[in-house]
Amino acid sequence: MSQTNKEANYTLTNFNKVRIVMVNTTEPGNIGAAARAMKNMMLSQLYLVSPSNYPSAVATARASGADDVLANATICSSLDEALNGVSLVIGASARQRNIKWRQLDVIETCNEIQSTFVANKRDVAVVFGTENSGLTNEELDLCSILMTIPGNPEYFSLNVASAIQVFAYQNFVANIDGKFDNSPKEIASFDDLNGFYKHLEQALEHIDYFDSKKPKSLLMRRLRRLFGRSVPEKEEVAILRGILNKINPYKPK
Repeated sequence: MSQTNKEANYTLTNFNKVRIVMVNTTEPGNIGAAARAMKNMMLSQLYLVSPSNYPSAVATARASGADDVLANATICSSLDEALNGVSLVIGASARQRNIKWRQLDVIETCNEIQSTFVANKRDVAVVFGTENSGLTNEELDLCSILMTIPGNPEYFSLNVASAIQVFAYQNFVANIDGKFDNSPKEIASFDDLNGFYKHLEQALEHIDYFDSKKPKSLLMRRLRRLFGRSVPEKEEVAILRGILNKINPYKPK
């Protein structure tokens, strides 16, 4: 096998590890258009969280031959379910937020994804919100990175399917170029981090840290942002949970 073919097979594996997650999509045509964009750029993993009016003939028509992407789409009842088993969660948003998540533009995001593939062989999820309002703060709490797509500051109104097309193209380019950091670290997965956050919340409740001046919801959101920004390794999360166990052993709810 030639070196070129080896590289092509490797990048194909990377394409198969990118999940496109659409949350509460109201227009089935956008689902079809997203499937078409994905297939053009070699993406196949489509996850739909509580979509409206789906399955739909409109979605099939807009897919224009990408019926296999629609047929194999995973329907989920919650965002947590769609993110099960991934190593990195990226939320797409154009709105300014009061709390600043770690923010990267679409090119930087795709480079980060390539680094993640080297460090951790599990899937990466890119999450897109509803057409009218995008992702909620609660949904962004589950994300490590907020991805933005630069555009005209005087008129920026990308349709969700168009945003997926922009990301899918840039991800394709990043895979073809193959320029990413060859890091040996195993990054903590979404499940690792989610378990840590639940344990941390229980430990803080145990020591009566929360009060009216430090409301739990706001503080936990800031702590998620703090640890998400640092992109902790699996071993580092295990160390932190070991410390928390000395304060209060975790009790699953």
